[in-house]
Amino acid sequence: MPEPFFDDDLVTLYHGHAGDVLAGLASSSVGCIVTSPPYYGLRDYGAPGQIGAEPTPEEYVAALVRVFGEARRVLNPDGTLWLVMGDAYSSGRRAASNLASWSSVNGRGGAHRIREAQRGRHGASDLPPKNLMGMPWRVAFALQDDGWILRNEIVWVKPNPMPESVKDRFSCTHESIFMFSRSRRYWFDLDSLRLPHSMRPQRRPNGRPSDATPRLGQPRQSWSTSVRDEVGVDGHPAGRNPGDVWTIPTAPFSAAHFAVFPPEIPRRAIRAGCRPGCTVLDVFSGSGTTGLAAAELGHRYVGIDINAEYLGLSLRTRLEQPSLIIK
Repeated sequence: MPEPFFDDDLVTLYHGHAGDVLAGLASSSVGCIVTSPPYYGLRDYGAPGQIGAEPTPEEYVAALVRVFGEARRVLNPDGTLWLVMGDAYSSGRRAASNLASWSSVNGRGGAHRIREAQRGRHGASDLPPKNLMGMPWRVAFALQDDGWILRNEIVWVKPNPMPESVKDRFSCTHESIFMFSRSRRYWFDLDSLRLPHSMRPQRRPNGRPSDATPRLGQPRQSWSTSVRDEVGVDGHPAGRNPGDVWTIPTAPFSAAHFAVFPPEIPRRAIRAGCRPGCTVLDVFSGSGTTGLAAAELGHRYVGIDINAEYLGLSLRTRLEQPSLIIK
């Protein structure tokens, strides 16, 4: 069992490489995983073995497959995995993120080191410049091949996206959220996310004979308002299925210099995909956004990060409680 960076009744944080830490955790010990791995070629975390700085996209995908192979063992058989991922563009023999320029993300130094590591290597990064690389789907298909069941691609639409200076394509205003399960049967509470029906009740023919005189050439039929008509298209009295397009504004977090996903994403994932009383895990914990959502919903949280500064930041901000003492 790895030594925790911090541990109390509600939160456990581990400092280290996600794959190494996961290898020491008990099998089937968490009910839900919500995470956003480092995007390919975007940021230098200043730690040996960091994911995202691999020389080629193929090596990046393979590294994530190894991590999530361990994560599948740690997940309950009826648990779910929610993976938030952005894409990247090819720029010769390196990748350039479509989310921000190198310099604006983390300074010229870190970006320069990643560029130098990737320059001149072979693989998918040899695509001609300006090619969208499809990194989220490369990872999704690789995880599928490794045994995960891919259940949904949810499109996260950002009404307030980061501006881009490109002039020869449309700016990127969305990211992918992949929902995976470990087994064919898994915990999923759709009712917790249902929305009010937007359709007005409709009167439809029920096909039964009626005393009304039909028009010439039409069969006799009566009209009624069915339960399906009253409640909407999917016929559920609790509301309609919210669908796989989520419009959620990005949420600024002034305490961090790096991008964080909004808390509403893990809130929805945990409400739908985590059995009550189970532990929520984020294998790339960062600023602790998933932990914040888990606490709000009454779940215990386990977070892993390769950068100790980020773990300390999450304790001082997202996971702050009166009893917390940073070790």
